[in-house]
Amino acid sequence: MEPSVAVVILNWNGKSFLERFLPSVVQSNYGNLQIIVADNASTDDSISFIASNYPGVRVIVNDENYGFAEGYNRALTKVDADYFVLLNSDVEVPENWIKPVIELMQSDQKIAIAQPKIKWQQHKQAFEYAGAAGGFIDSYGFTFCRGRIFDRLEEDYGQYNSNLPIFWASGAAFFIKSKAWKEVGGLDPDLFAHMEEIDLCWRLKNIGYEVVCCTAAEVYHVGGGTLDAGSPFKSYLNFRNNLIIMQKNLPFGEATYKIFIRLWLDLAACIQFMLKGQFAFAFSINKAHFQFFKQIFRTSEKRSKLQLPLNQHQGVLNGSIVWRYFVKKIGKFSDISF
Repeated sequence: MEPSVAVVILNWNGKSFLERFLPSVVQSNYGNLQIIVADNASTDDSISFIASNYPGVRVIVNDENYGFAEGYNRALTKVDADYFVLLNSDVEVPENWIKPVIELMQSDQKIAIAQPKIKWQQHKQAFEYAGAAGGFIDSYGFTFCRGRIFDRLEEDYGQYNSNLPIFWASGAAFFIKSKAWKEVGGLDPDLFAHMEEIDLCWRLKNIGYEVVCCTAAEVYHVGGGTLDAGSPFKSYLNFRNNLIIMQKNLPFGEATYKIFIRLWLDLAACIQFMLKGQFAFAFSINKAHFQFFKQIFRTSEKRSKLQLPLNQHQGVLNGSIVWRYFVKKIGKFSDISF
């Protein structure tokens, strides 16, 4: 019998996305499947729309908007399945997007998390920002993807069609064994949104699990559906959360000096924003640093019991992706020397 799979879509005032993309999810070709919408206290008519048009879709209603992390944590306590799939509401899926990923994960008990290829819904030949063909990280905590470095997206010509281990999987279409989810307590609610999936991958990797990209499956992501990519609040979350997950998951000495370096690199980014007149984004970095230090002791209490040096993990670039991209002008993942 096929393992049971629960596809859980977190929704907050996303009726327009549900109208566009829920039909494709409902048509997924997988036998032992339940489809669930976890609603974060929407004020639109998302719930009545689902009830009227998709009575077979289960709805779990949170009593307030808990953000991505805690919203999923609360909803998944009410879900029973072998696999959870955290799927963004702005993702279109083909019929056979689930089975290849589950088969790959079933083949190795060490694989806890996987993602399909994430393509751009508006231009399906291109990779999409939030995941592409798998997430990587450099020595200083900067994240990038096979098929996407910073804001540069590559076309998909099959150049990354290998199921190699990666460092992190995209939260846009995030497959995880429910046993592994429960083992580490799910997502960190203090992160609210952005990088919480990287933190979860990192915590599981620290205790011996693996993360992979299944290139036999792909989905199509709009991107920025809930929080616009040009939002200073999103910038704040990214800068703050990046520091938090480094503190949580790196050995103490490595975390100390790498966070010190990151603070200076962030300052350089802040100056760049100011020179461009983007003062809201510059302020978001200052706010991120303030909040990071404000909760540094709270974060220290959540440090993993086991932290491995970053270079002992798969999916890590030894060196700086910032240097390679901005100074050496390397824009394609395939041109990076690991």
